[in-house]
Amino acid sequence: MALEKITSVTGRGVYVPGSDIDTDRIIPARFMKCVTFDGLGEYLFYDVRHEEDGTLKSHPLNEARFSGASILISGINFGCGSSREHAPQAISKAGFSAVIAQSFAEIFFGNCATLGMPCVIASASDIDKLAAAVNADPGVEIKIDVEACKVSFGDQSIPVTIPSTARDAFLSGQWDPIGELLDGLGDIDKTAGKLSYMSR
Repeated sequence: MALEKITSVTGRGVYVPGSDIDTDRIIPARFMKCVTFDGLGEYLFYDVRHEEDGTLKSHPLNEARFSGASILISGINFGCGSSREHAPQAISKAGFSAVIAQSFAEIFFGNCATLGMPCVIASASDIDKLAAAVNADPGVEIKIDVEACKVSFGDQSIPVTIPSTARDAFLSGQWDPIGELLDGLGDIDKTAGKLSYMSR
């Protein structure tokens, strides 16, 4: 199966401020007992969004005006901490298709890339500019141009960066190694058939 080429991502945004937002804050460990990742989106940022009795705290993701946002905006070193794959899965299952931040933890970034979820890097001042626009008008459309390394919103745009390996993988539709492996099963079987120690 050919994977989709990801040249751009468009949607509305929500700004979740903070530095060093780790994977345990993104998805608390007690919610990681699932067999599949289905349903994890319900628990995204659970402890910072809920009181102990389950009532909602004041948090951007609890605000009705940001309902349906699909681009998450945050600060420096996003996704740090333990390398749990559940964190990007929770973000994806909650309906987000991209993240814009000042920087990302390396393993978190890689896990997002294999989900087809671009993580792009912007300067602190440009994050502030984007956050101000989103908070002033939650309906503003944000477009992440992966090819041009640019984020556009309203009548403004900011430059962003993305490591070339991830960018090339998105643009060529080769962002999921498992998908690539499945695509090559025929070639794998042919090669295995030529190996004497693989004969059945």
